[in-house]
Parts: sequence; structure tokens; C-alpha cells
Amino acid sequence: MNKLSKANEYVAKNHIAKEELPVFHVTPPCGWMNDPNGFSAFQGKAHLFYQFHPYSDAWGPMHWGHCETEDFMKWTELPVALAPDQSYDAAGCFSGSGIETEQGHLLVYTGVIEKEENGEKICRQNQCIALGDGKTYVKTEGNPVVTGEMLPQTFSREHFRDPKIGKQEDGYYMVVGNKTEDGVPQVVMFSSEDLKEWKYVSVLASDEEGKYGSMWECPDFFLLDGEYVLITSPQDIFAGPELHNGNNSVYYLGKYEKKTHKFHYEQVYSLDDGLDFYAPQTMQTPDGRRIMIGWMKSWDSDVRPAGQKWNGMMTLPRELRMEQGRLMQCPVREIEKYYKNSVSYERENIQGIRKLENISGRVLDMTVEITDGDYREFTVDFAQDAQHKVSFSYYKNKKMFEIDRTYSGMVRDVLSNRKVRVKSSDAKMKMRFILDKYSAEIFINDGAQVFSTTFYTPMNADGIQFVCDGSAVVNIHKHDIEVK
Repeated sequence: MNKLSKANEYVAKNHIAKEELPVFHVTPPCGWMNDPNGFSAFQGKAHLFYQFHPYSDAWGPMHWGHCETEDFMKWTELPVALAPDQSYDAAGCFSGSGIETEQGHLLVYTGVIEKEENGEKICRQNQCIALGDGKTYVKTEGNPVVTGEMLPQTFSREHFRDPKIGKQEDGYYMVVGNKTEDGVPQVVMFSSEDLKEWKYVSVLASDEEGKYGSMWECPDFFLLDGEYVLITSPQDIFAGPELHNGNNSVYYLGKYEKKTHKFHYEQVYSLDDGLDFYAPQTMQTPDGRRIMIGWMKSWDSDVRPAGQKWNGMMTLPRELRMEQGRLMQCPVREIEKYYKNSVSYERENIQGIRKLENISGRVLDMTVEITDGDYREFTVDFAQDAQHKVSFSYYKNKKMFEIDRTYSGMVRDVLSNRKVRVKSSDAKMKMRFILDKYSAEIFINDGAQVFSTTFYTPMNADGIQFVCDGSAVVNIHKHDIEVK
């Protein structure tokens, strides 16, 4: 039995019951999930692939899991698309992207080779192509199509991964994460006219000053509302006003020189200020929207309860737009199709600790807008009972937010809270909470800021309470979400 058939057979035998999984967030059918891959439109549907190790809830030899959707809310699981079964990808089919072509649905991924030379372990990363019909995929004969040997001599062949393919007026382009042998993180660009023969073009962007980590993973480069945007996930960042320690996901704004294929960035911003977000990827829908999805997990924190058979999930897909020089993120509009049991409160006065009738639940979309009041701190506790809660606090005078899952039932000493400055200048404060059993995505002031966090309080901990140290006037709109 080949490796692909073996993986699909294992998934079929070890598939986790639907009831144990989130309702509308993509999760693996079993085992481990990390980076989203191949997020693209094909024959009228959106396809999402992902880094997948079916045989364990820990990272392992990478496969590509696969699912599709017509509305970004209801996903259909499909067979595993890729397995590490060739000499050029024997150590794993790592992250990559997809694009619809005349030949079919084309996937480009990083094939990893590990070998020994002169007693030394050598790793090589190269870019490979598979072509399919939306269900099954075949690796092309010319693989790998882009190798480390095509890079300038001083560029790393070991750290050369995560290709994102796109099309411009004069052909196809591929941006790939890389770094120099001296440790300068960068994004390199390749081009092709026929998707078979590729050539090195340029260093699209780099970090010569060493401000933004040691390696730029998962690059994505696109035009949005007239502005060029570069997204990367830098490793090993030191904390600063905008970023936190460790692995981050950021976006760069600047000017793109088409003739030289150089992107000169002027601003660098965090994409998500929560505890669990990495390796996002975008796609353009047939109706013209730019949609982003990310891996909702941290490499450094595992907060799952013992015995859980799956590890990792994706964020809710988000619509992107530019507004006043910042990237804005909002939940896909299709979420509204699944609203049930809507409840509203207008100009409700919150003092001390308050619970409101019919404001509870673990699968919902709730907006809390503070319109007026004299207070210093306003907190929303959710996934709450007598022993458990996850808290999101707004410190009005300090202009700070805090996400805190200290009391979510963890028994390990892992990262539990993060404080971040308010990045919006709006006088009012609007907080939109998207909950799906084990996760929260909190959108501030129509997408100016987002906090993505996982937690695993018991499912019967479904309370929501509001805590105010003064008096706040709020509007609350809550909708349960039901996806069948």
C-alpha cells in the first residue's frame, strides 16, 4: 500500500466524531494540523489544504489534508491530497499554495530531503508541483521545479520554503521564504511563463537591520484596495510595541517596483494580537474579496486537555480591506446565514458583575458596543462557570486590552495572558466575539484589531458575564450559530 492510500485508510479508521470537534472551524479528522496550504478557488469552490500528520497528535512527516467549501462556514472533508512518497519530498510535503489553471488545480509545495554527507546531516528544501481535479492530485514529472541551486550562492538551501503562487500581467510568480547564510530573513521571487520552467527573479523584501526575526515563513504578496501588502510569519522575534516574543505573523505596507520586483516596505504591523495565530494565507474569491485564514495555535503553548485526539484548528476565514493605511479584518459575511436565537439589548447599564437573560453559549457571534460611561475597566468573561472563565478586558484609561485564559482549566504552565495597546482611535469601543466551542476570535472596532485564542473549559461552562468597575452603557447583539 502506498503512503497516500495508507494515510486515507488510517483517517477512515480513526476519524473523530463530529460532536467532539468545533462546529464551523476547520479541524483535522484525527491527528495533527498546522499551516493552511493551497487556499484557492477552483471550479467555483474554495479549497483549503493544510499541514497534516494523521498518525499522531504531534508534528510528524507532513502530508496535505484537504477540504472544500462554498461559503467558508460549512466544510466538506476530502481525501488526503499529498503524502511524502517521492525521493524529493521523503522528509515531508511542507507548506505551499494553489492556483486554478487551464491544466487543472495546481498545487506548489516544499519538498524536504534529509540525508547524510561526510557524517553530517543535511537538509534541503525545494519547490514541487502537483496537478489535480479538486479531488485527486498527481505530482509532476519535472519535480522539483524550483531548487536551492537556483538561488544566489550566499542564500540558504536549507531554509527555503512555503511558496505562494500568483499571476501578474506577464506570467506566473512565486514568492518563497528564505534567509541568507549570514542569517538575514528575506522573501525571494521566481517567475514562469508556462508553470514548468522557472527562473530566479529577485529578493522581493528582506530585513537587513535584523528587526523582524530570523526567518520569514509563509510569505503572501498581493494587491488590496490599491495597496501592495506582504505577509510573512517571522520566527524568533523579540517583543516590541507592535509584536510579541517568538513566532509572529505580520504584514508590511510599502511600494512595489514592478520593473525590479522589489518591495520597499515602510510599515510593519501585527496581524493578530491573540495567543494562537500563525502562518496565515489568503485567496481571492470569484466575487473579488481577499479572504485570509490562519492556523489558530501557538508553537510554544499546548493548552489541550489530556486525551484529546486532535491537535490544531484554523481560524474563521476573514475578509480583508484597507482603511486609512491599516489592514482591517472581519469575519466572512456568510456567517450571518447561520444565525439563530438572536437577542439584543440597547443602552443597557452595566455596573459591577452582570449577567443578562439569554446571553450565554459556546457557539455564537456577539457584539458588545460601549457607547458611554464612567469606568476604568470593562471585562467580558465567557466560557464561564463557578471555576472556569476566559476573560477579555478593556482598560479605558491605559488604552490597553488583555486576553486571559488563566482559569480555563489548564494544568500546565503555559502562556495564559497577553496585554496589547489599543490600535484604534475610535471614541466608542466595539468588541465582536466569535466563539466556537474551544476558541474565541475577538474583532475590535470593525476589524482594526483581532485576538485569536483557544481554550478548553468544560462544554457546560457556557456562561457570559460582564464586569465593570464603574458604569458603562452598552449595546449587545448576540446570535447563536447553527451549522448542520
